[in-house]
Amino acid sequence: MTDPSIYDNRAELGHASALPATPDEARIDPVPNPHTDVDYVARFVAPEFTSICPVTGQPDFAHLVIDYCPAAHLVESKSFKLLLGAYRNHGAFHEDCTIDIAKRIIAAVSPKWLRISGYWYPRGGIPIDVFYQTGEPPKGVFVPETGVQPYRGRG
Repeated sequence: MTDPSIYDNRAELGHASALPATPDEARIDPVPNPHTDVDYVARFVAPEFTSICPVTGQPDFAHLVIDYCPAAHLVESKSFKLLLGAYRNHGAFHEDCTIDIAKRIIAAVSPKWLRISGYWYPRGGIPIDVFYQTGEPPKGVFVPETGVQPYRGRG
């Protein structure tokens, strides 16, 4: 069993937490990976991600799928949810939001591999989908499809 004291220095885990006002104020808390002896994929899915268009101020919505192969640390999910929520009032283009989230995960936990797929709902009739990965996944690791259909109303 994991010693709970290893979580004492975490910003969010085990504490009451307010939603950060901006992504810059948010922090991803790394937690120890209990299975560093094997390579595996962990997935976060955020089907209702929201940010703000920096030009019009209108909300933008995305379905994010994030797959990563942990190294020494995992992404603690509460701190990650707070990071995603901090984008709700943040003005940035689709590409910026998607890549920024990937960079923040990489900076926080240094995964062996990461892939992010940002499926953005259309505004002005054009969906903008953004994809990024750090390279090839580790050999032998099962990486499922994202499960998000190409745009046809996405509903």
